Amino acid sequence: MGVASAFAITSLPAAYATPSATAVISEVYGGGGNSGATLTRDFVELGNAGSAAYDLGGYSVQYLPGTPSASSLWQVTALSGAVAPGGRFLVAEAAGTGGSTALPTADATGSVAMSATSGTIALVSGTTALTCKTAADCAADGRIVDLVGYGSALVREGSGPATGASNTAAVARGAALGDTDDNAVDLSAGTPSPVNSAGQTPGSGDGGGGGDGDPTTPGTVRVHDIQGTTRLSPLAGQTVSRVPGIVTGVRTSGSKGYWIQDPAADADSRTSEGVFVYTGSVTPTVTVGDSVLVGGKVSEYYPSSTSQSVTELTAPTVTVLSGGNALPAAVALNAADVPAAYIPTAGGGSIESLALEPGVYAQDFYESTEGMRVAFSDARVVGASDAYGELWVTVKPDENATTRGGTLYSSYDQPNTGRLEVMSLDATASFPSADVGDELSGTTTGPLDYSTYGGYNVQATQLGTLVDNGLKQEVTRRQKSDELAVATYNVENLDALDAQEKIDRLAHGVAVNLNSPDVVALEEIQDDNGATSDGTVTSEATLKRFTDAIRAAGGPRYQWRYIAPTDNQDGGEPGGNIRQVFLFNPKRVSFTDRAGGDAVTATSVVKTRKGVRLTASPGRIDPASDAWDNSRKPLVGEFVFHGETVFVIANHFTSKGGDQPLHGRYQPPSRSSETQRQAQAAEVNSFVKSLLAADKNAKTVVLGDLNDYEFSQTVTTLTAGKVLKPLITTLPAAERYTYVYDGNSQTLDHILTSPAVTHYDYDVVHINAEFADQASDHDPQVVRIDVSRCR
Repeated sequence: MGVASAFAITSLPAAYATPSATAVISEVYGGGGNSGATLTRDFVELGNAGSAAYDLGGYSVQYLPGTPSASSLWQVTALSGAVAPGGRFLVAEAAGTGGSTALPTADATGSVAMSATSGTIALVSGTTALTCKTAADCAADGRIVDLVGYGSALVREGSGPATGASNTAAVARGAALGDTDDNAVDLSAGTPSPVNSAGQTPGSGDGGGGGDGDPTTPGTVRVHDIQGTTRLSPLAGQTVSRVPGIVTGVRTSGSKGYWIQDPAADADSRTSEGVFVYTGSVTPTVTVGDSVLVGGKVSEYYPSSTSQSVTELTAPTVTVLSGGNALPAAVALNAADVPAAYIPTAGGGSIESLALEPGVYAQDFYESTEGMRVAFSDARVVGASDAYGELWVTVKPDENATTRGGTLYSSYDQPNTGRLEVMSLDATASFPSADVGDELSGTTTGPLDYSTYGGYNVQATQLGTLVDNGLKQEVTRRQKSDELAVATYNVENLDALDAQEKIDRLAHGVAVNLNSPDVVALEEIQDDNGATSDGTVTSEATLKRFTDAIRAAGGPRYQWRYIAPTDNQDGGEPGGNIRQVFLFNPKRVSFTDRAGGDAVTATSVVKTRKGVRLTASPGRIDPASDAWDNSRKPLVGEFVFHGETVFVIANHFTSKGGDQPLHGRYQPPSRSSETQRQAQAAEVNSFVKSLLAADKNAKTVVLGDLNDYEFSQTVTTLTAGKVLKPLITTLPAAERYTYVYDGNSQTLDHILTSPAVTHYDYDVVHINAEFADQASDHDPQVVRIDVSRCR
């Protein structure tokens, strides 16, 4: 239909407008790939009955189910280009699993799964989704150029919908494209007969990009046709041939292959012009700058079960036309170009079918440039170089900056959008050893890729020059004589078989950087032979080597206490029998030993005339609870400093393994591991409450690797009833982190104190997480408590 009329036409009880003499919806087919179908995908064909080209720039085709519910939404496929006078314009939609014949090359592609039997298609001036759900409301929307309801569609033009649509039948206008604004009259059922703007029909054109032809002449499929306007290729599963492009990067190790990019971009910002050509174990024979024609199968590769996919050409054939060609201009990754919103949501479901909005979401912006050359300049490093030749930068220098040069992760709802992983495609060059706060000066350029670990990344063909900004390890002050210093340190699977260098570096961290605290709660101490699974559960040799190294580094002669776990019952590395351990300096603080604690026996709180005490010290908190299944059990100890009893509870909550990634296809991501951590937090919270019920002034320190953030429900559960105060929240926001992951500086390790601990000095000591050369992946922290003033 044409522009909506300003007066009623009584013969048209449904949607109406002046009948169109130009652009109309000429054919609709929703049975593609269904049972009995010949064609492999759905389509909408447009026609132009006018004498001049009809410009479709900024237009869209939209689909609504035949009987829309309150939650039904119009699904949008954006258009570009024009319909020639007397010509056709083919819009390919979702593919099914059946059929044997590809459409001719589509002029536009979407991913809408149309019903074969009932639905509504609208040609719309604009790309914003319609909201009308009735024929009358749609008649009043002046953006609708033409509308076709078929089957039993409630939204249609005229006396009724077009009838007869099925898995094997389309509804179509006659050759003259007549339009009386009555779908039942204007369209009739028949064999699907899609025609594209080149006049090609199924079998007459290179619909999937295949077929015979001059091997040096480009086929009809372009890279942007392969990439489409969503995260999934509209041509997935189809074989294409002679796709033109310039080679922009070559990967000769790991998953080998190369990237091509079409320098002749379309006008749609959602469709990437680059794609990865996967050669598997075969080293590519092309070089950067080659002009090529590539054939292969369009595939979606998922690096993991919850990640997004990478659109690829697999089992490729290639013809090199020439070499030394200029590369397509790189897409600039500047702070102003990357949107502030992170990623769209789908109620926890997949976002793959959503139309990309690169002007709204950062992850959509990156997806719309997947496989294309990108470039950034003078970027700050926010994740140190690792053993795999990777580092993280931010292209948004002002986004949640930490005091030492990182990017702070401070909210589930607002992930940092400027972070990008950087790798080098030059296998002959050494990768820079960068710390957080360093800079990649100059320009870094290369194809944009996607992987399980971290999501979008730049495969650098040109890497900026590293500028060392001199990040230094911190050294905290020594505690005063009347201050009890209590620290926590995850020493990353330490065992007696580790190299002396690792042990010495960790020991230096305790003796020098932490300045020899009175009590150190260690996480990830393994048994004496590490990952060897032979029934060994003791850690005596491990702790002897470690404390000897601390002494050699200038620290005190620490003593230790721990509860050995039941073999292979506490999670961690198989055979390692990970556990928490208390180190303490007997010249400054004494440990109150009370027998009875073991791997399966719970310690409890007893109120006596001399004050509250533990039934077992060291002991465990309810080790039989389901909350601790296959996980480390908290270690509780009773210490005395200057005549005052202090209870210390060392923790190592279950890991984040199994959570969906921030950048994955399920949004918002599921954080399934939180369930167990919240149960563990509730157990510790209940134990602290029992201490405070016996003595409201009980001085208690809860600390360790909680594997969760200060804003998480885990910490909220742990502090419920205000029985504990998370000390990380007392620091300035830009200093609240103990760990760096995927370029996010975040808090996983915590010290919390009971209300009686009123006079303290707290410090996170940054010595590991921000550095390429690290003894552990966690930073330790310490609280110095003036016990005599905590009454």
